[in-house]
Amino acid sequence: MKNFRLCAFADEADSALSGQIRALKENGISYIELRGVDRKNVSTLTLNEAREIKKRLSGEGISVWSVGSPIGKVGILEPFAPHLDLFHRILELAGVLGAACIRLFSFYIPKGRDRGEFSAEVLERLSKFCEAAAGSGILLCHENEKAIFGEDPDSCLEIHRALPEMKAVFDPANFVQCGKDTVNAFQMLSPYIHYLHIKDALADGRIVPAGRGEGKIPELLSLYEKLGGGVLTLEPHLAVFDGLKALEREAHSKITYSYPSQRAAFDAACAALKDLLSREDT
Repeated sequence: MKNFRLCAFADEADSALSGQIRALKENGISYIELRGVDRKNVSTLTLNEAREIKKRLSGEGISVWSVGSPIGKVGILEPFAPHLDLFHRILELAGVLGAACIRLFSFYIPKGRDRGEFSAEVLERLSKFCEAAAGSGILLCHENEKAIFGEDPDSCLEIHRALPEMKAVFDPANFVQCGKDTVNAFQMLSPYIHYLHIKDALADGRIVPAGRGEGKIPELLSLYEKLGGGVLTLEPHLAVFDGLKALEREAHSKITYSYPSQRAAFDAACAALKDLLSREDT
């Protein structure tokens, strides 16, 4: 499977850490993007809980690649100080967990308003996160997401050119759901891409296993390999899992593939990606 390292949002397999560990190990995945554990969002963990999670994961040979934080997934008009306090907390948790990255967003823009009028405020807020993380050894990675400032390639590029220390986590399905060509987006953002989320979608927004949608995942894998890319994080969204409704501000994601359980959906997503990677090897 080339030199890619596989990672996953294991809360899509099981809400309990024990089930997440089992799903990762049985699918041969040694990295986790930690978002939800034992029905708690990662941002609400105590430091002692984070230490125990790190101990349990390490004991099973699993490392925390990234903290899948909710930072920046709030309205740009909401007060910033409490959110910056939350970021400081998550940064401390990421250090305890041994995470290499923190995934974050660039704020929801009010409906009907021009995103351009919020550019200065978005960049100012994101710069505060960068200042706080400086010297920590933890990379901040912005995810393109529907309805936030950085939902399209041009806006993402504006962020990364202004704040080159902030890298990109590239989500193909989110670009598809915004009507953007993923290969063009990848080429635009390639100097800043640090890792990929493996999530695919049809043109009408329905989420499908990797390689079965309009995300052009095989082409992206080839481009990413040429960049020397390393980590692929599975974020399947193939079945409703604990916390999905809370994570989605609006009903953007439409689920079309049906599985008998969260674990079955997770296993199907893993199998789809591994199938694509095996084809690339032949």
